[in-house]
Amino acid sequence: MNRDYLHKEEKSLIQAYSQLPISVVKGTECELITNDGKKIIDFYGGHAVVPLGYGLDEYLDVINTQMKKLLFQSNLLPLDIRANAASQLLSISPKNLKKVFFVNSGSEANENALKIACHYKKRKKILSISHAFHGRTAAAAAVTWGSDSWYGFPSKPFEVEFIPRNNSEIARKMINSDVAAVIVEPIQGVAGAFDLSAEFLRTIRDECNDHSALMIVDEVQSGMGRSGEYFAIQNFNIEPDIMTAAKSLGGGLPCSVIFISNLLDETIKKGDLGSTFGGNPVICSAIEFVIQYIKEKNLLNNVIEREKEIRDLCITGPVNSIQGKGLLLGLITDQPAHEIQKKLLKKNILTGLSSDPSVLRLLPPLVLQSKHIEKLSQSLTEI
Repeated sequence: MNRDYLHKEEKSLIQAYSQLPISVVKGTECELITNDGKKIIDFYGGHAVVPLGYGLDEYLDVINTQMKKLLFQSNLLPLDIRANAASQLLSISPKNLKKVFFVNSGSEANENALKIACHYKKRKKILSISHAFHGRTAAAAAVTWGSDSWYGFPSKPFEVEFIPRNNSEIARKMINSDVAAVIVEPIQGVAGAFDLSAEFLRTIRDECNDHSALMIVDEVQSGMGRSGEYFAIQNFNIEPDIMTAAKSLGGGLPCSVIFISNLLDETIKKGDLGSTFGGNPVICSAIEFVIQYIKEKNLLNNVIEREKEIRDLCITGPVNSIQGKGLLLGLITDQPAHEIQKKLLKKNILTGLSSDPSVLRLLPPLVLQSKHIEKLSQSLTEI
């Protein structure tokens, strides 16, 4: 494999990422094409960012049309396309969520969600969950498990404690009247697609209710259909006070959103929040298309069917079991996951790693097909 691309980046980019030795020049549907012509099945989806795969003409046409019509305008001016995107998002979200605010990344969405919670509750403690990942900005990183080694800031913006995941008994003891909010991923993505239990999530909701704390649900990885519902929390019939989404939201373009209830909307004044690029017309056209495409192509059902196939066919070779939900899955292995990732890449299959060294992470496009899963199964069996 030609490593010139890696060397080119080393000359001019800060070396913050570990990279794989392939050079991708094109994508089509669920496949990536390298500079030497190889086709690689993408089971990682760019960190879950490409729900519709690559090269979808209808998606590209919508973006191109909007770019020609109106490339950009700030939030100083109201836009129909922005209002339409917001309305479409609210139509698929938990019913208690009544307003949205557009920003640009998962970290930024979680940062603002935490800011809203602290501003509303006037309390100084946030609870997160062990092994959670919520981002790398000041507040989002503060509630990220194990961030102390790279946090960088001289102090955290609030007091933070971590509830052991799936431990309802300890959650009941930790959630009290000092807590402004509990932030939780229904499926912990970076932790290896670890799905939190229904009992644990319900306990958090009930305890937040009892102690007048807010429940923030982070759907940055799990949202926009990836779990088989539009948002993973909908699998549990639990209504959060605040919810965030990003990654798959724009079909590949950078964007994110914060959902809030009416109660919180009444506390936010003009000037409390802001974003230059959030809710711009091109992004909003992409968001609206993604939602419509998921509906028209019945992709939620495809997610459910493909998950079943993966569970039926891919507990083979080094894979002992599978965790997660939908197409946010963790293959639990009896070998180091990074070694399996390398072996699969040699068989032209791209997968992801996680903070758990024994878990191989799958976040493929929602348009994944049976043939791709059969190839993964065969390759795992051969390892």
